[in-house]
Amino acid sequence: MTPRHPLTPGRAGAASAALALVLASAAAGSPVRAAGGEGGDVPQGTVVYRATAQFTTAGRVRDLFLHPDSGKLYVGSDDLPETTGSNESGLHVLEPADGTVRSTVGQAPGPTGTLGRRAVRQLVAPLPGDGAVFVYPLRGIGTAKDGDAAAAGAWVPGGPVTDAAPGPGPSTVLVAQGSVLSEVDLATAAVRRSLTLAGGDRFAYDRARGTVWFTDLGNRRMYRVDLAAFQVVATVELPAGDGFGGFTEVDPETGAVWVGLDTSVVVHDAAGRRIGVIEGGGGADMPRAAGFDAATHEAFVVWQDPGDTSRPGSDDNGALTVHRTRDLKEAAKPVVLPGNHVQLGSAAVAVRPGGATVFVSDPAAGRITRLERATSPLITRSPEDRTVAAGAEVSLTAQAEGTPAPTVVWQVSTDAGRTWQAVPGATSTTYSFKAAATDNGRRYRAEFTNDAGAGRTDPAVLTVTAADTTTGGGGTPGTSTGSDGSTGSGGPDGSGGSGGPAASAGPGGSAATVGGTGTAGGSAGSSAGSSVGGSAGGASGTTVGGTGTTPAGGALASTGTAVASLAGAALVLTAAGWVLVRRTRPGRAG
Repeated sequence: MTPRHPLTPGRAGAASAALALVLASAAAGSPVRAAGGEGGDVPQGTVVYRATAQFTTAGRVRDLFLHPDSGKLYVGSDDLPETTGSNESGLHVLEPADGTVRSTVGQAPGPTGTLGRRAVRQLVAPLPGDGAVFVYPLRGIGTAKDGDAAAAGAWVPGGPVTDAAPGPGPSTVLVAQGSVLSEVDLATAAVRRSLTLAGGDRFAYDRARGTVWFTDLGNRRMYRVDLAAFQVVATVELPAGDGFGGFTEVDPETGAVWVGLDTSVVVHDAAGRRIGVIEGGGGADMPRAAGFDAATHEAFVVWQDPGDTSRPGSDDNGALTVHRTRDLKEAAKPVVLPGNHVQLGSAAVAVRPGGATVFVSDPAAGRITRLERATSPLITRSPEDRTVAAGAEVSLTAQAEGTPAPTVVWQVSTDAGRTWQAVPGATSTTYSFKAAATDNGRRYRAEFTNDAGAGRTDPAVLTVTAADTTTGGGGTPGTSTGSDGSTGSGGPDGSGGSGGPAASAGPGGSAATVGGTGTAGGSAGSSAGSSVGGSAGGASGTTVGGTGTTPAGGALASTGTAVASLAGAALVLTAAGWVLVRRTRPGRAG
């Protein structure tokens, strides 16, 4: 069980591991998209518990808890009848990671003080630092810690002890002997105070509020006992039923009292008002243990099968359910506990602070099951849509959280998301590749997977445009020589347009030609052709630029030259023509 009211406060457990994968778009300044995405077989962020180990090293387990200081797993056990040649009765101290037995305290004093092999029926509380207070048959109250050769103990006068809890002070314990509630000295078992109730044999102690809730299943009621006055101050009616009782536990955070009755759990608040009822799965399983975790505000309930296959709903399997203590709703998917039934005793449960690890006993099988919390991937950001030119590098990344850390596989769709295929080798959180024209319109997404399920990002659409050729070139600049010896040149990388139109002939010579040598398709500065070269006057005329070469299909179509560059070329040609006209007019006037 989880210690209901430890003598020393527990320490906070380690938080469950979470994965945070960095996501960024390759384009600088890309906006962050909402998380989006979708779950696979379960919704995103679904919490489940999965069995990770089973320990069979502690006999027939009757109770257990995790020590809040030492972290050791303390187990109280009976002997398993089928294990001939050995006796597993006693207090076992296990390593919670793998169930290795650190030590076993099997000896405890009898009613006359004589040491003998004693079974441990109930763990009452942890001792400061390490060790446990426990109950052993029939009336023994013992204490021991890891490595002790024998337990210290004393016998309570009266009848057999049916339930126990830490007392209001560090040196006392509360015990029930049937319907008698007593506060006894821990070292001597001497009775300090006693109260006889109308019935019952199990109780829960709410230390924070000084209240004991004593259950009387025969009369289907609870008695609220004020511990300061040691008197009954209220009676709370329980639902009618068959009279089977599983447990009485108090949530130390809220003071709500949880009672396992027949096949349901009835919950009342700290004042005794009914909050609600939790029904077991299948209609046959019976609630036999409960533990609470203040960090997650959750209750963990173990349900055992009746073990009678003739009973409707009995399948020989139990279950672990997890509920939010504030509204009683399920906080995790139920876990099937195969073969866990009540025929050889009630199960026990211990919860590591933080709820990441839970231990559940199975007396019939003589084992303890360790369960770990897992959370299905939660997509926290999806990759962004991208538009790139053919040949450009594309980088898509994704982010998800989950426990354990999920793995990732990138997927691609070529049919607008109707079907998806895994991208070979794309198993990193960032997927980079060089875009091809055939990638246009494809969709990409990341699928994250762990033990709890799968989650997929929203898809990113890739748009691929024609290759950008505005930064090519590499030819020789075109040149021209005027009659006065001046030389004009084409673009700096030899680019130029086709030869320009012929200008009017100068006096005494051939017509000037506007054009430029070089190959079209260079830089923006040379795409307009070569510069106007030489003097426009002279007897023999002037060639402005050189001869240009135009690729098949036209310069504009084949090179993708920018419109602004063409406009610049037009300005150059226009200026050249204006100069020629200005220089020929005087000749025509004369």
